Amino acid sequence: MLPEGADTVVIQEVSARDGDRVTFSTAGAPGRHVRRRGRDFSEGDVLLRRGRPLTIRDLALAAAMNHASVPAYRRPRVALVATGDELVAPGADPGPGQIVHSNGFMLAALARREGAEVLDLGIVPDRLDETVAAIRRARAAAVDVLVTTGGASVGDYDMVQDALTAEGMALAFWKVAMRPGKPLMSGRLGPVHVLGLPGNPVSSFVGAVLFLVPLLRRLQGRDDVTLAVEPAVAARDLKPNDERADHLRATLSVDPEGRLVATPVGDQDSSLLAPLGLADALLVREPHAAAVPAGGLCRVIRLPA
Repeated sequence: MLPEGADTVVIQEVSARDGDRVTFSTAGAPGRHVRRRGRDFSEGDVLLRRGRPLTIRDLALAAAMNHASVPAYRRPRVALVATGDELVAPGADPGPGQIVHSNGFMLAALARREGAEVLDLGIVPDRLDETVAAIRRARAAAVDVLVTTGGASVGDYDMVQDALTAEGMALAFWKVAMRPGKPLMSGRLGPVHVLGLPGNPVSSFVGAVLFLVPLLRRLQGRDDVTLAVEPAVAARDLKPNDERADHLRATLSVDPEGRLVATPVGDQDSSLLAPLGLADALLVREPHAAAVPAGGLCRVIRLPA
C-alpha cells in the first residue's frame, strides 16, 4: 500500500541511493506504477456467468475473487456401441462384405470435443443377446448418454430398437424427415438418454452434430445449446427440395464482397467420408424448399473441426 500522501511509485531499477538521499535516472509521473484498488474487479461484478465452460483462466479468476468453490456441471459420460457383423477394426484385413469401422472414432472425438467422457464398448455383432449385453454394460457404467450406430432401420438384422425396448426404453421418436439420417432414434432408458444413429458414416456424423452435440451441451448447462445457423450465398443452383430436410456437405469461402459462400461438395452419398472430410459446413435445405439460383441466399451450420 502507498504511504499516506504518495501518488506515484518510482521503480528501484531507475533509482540510486546515497545514504538518505535517492536519485532517479527517469522522472516519475503522477499515478505511474500504481495499481488502484478495484482496478481488476469490484464487489458485485459478475465475471463468470452461468452457462459457459470453465477455462483454465477462469479457475484463476474464481480463486482471485475469493471463491473457494463454484457450482459446476460435471462432464456427461457417453457410451458408444457399434453394431454390425460386417464391421472390422482399423488395421484388419476386411473380407468379402466387410467394412472398416470408423464411426466410433469420429463420435468419440466429437463427444470429447463437447466436454464429455467417453466409454467405447466396441463392435457388437447382429445378435439380440449380445446387443442387450452391451446395453447392460453401458447402464452398469452409469453413463448419461448411450449412443448406438447401425441396426436402427427395418432390416432383419436391425435389432437395436428391439434390444433397447426389451431393456425398458421409452421411445421418444424414430425416423426423422431429414437427409442424411432418416432412421435416427431417440429415447430414455431410465436416467440414460439414448440416441440411435444410422450406420452410414455421414448419416451418423450429421445426426450426431444435430442431436448429440445439443444434448451434451444441455447436460452441461451451457447457453449455446442451439446450433448457430449463418446466412450464406449459394455457389451454384440448388434444386427444389422434397419432404425431407437436406443437410448438404459444403465448403465455405468469402467472395470479394465479403459474403460467405457455400459450395456443395460433388457427391452427397451418405457412405462417403472423403467428401465429408472436405466440407466446412452443412448447407441446410428445409422441407419443400423452393429452388435457389446461384448467388441466392441459403443457410449453413459450421461443422466442428
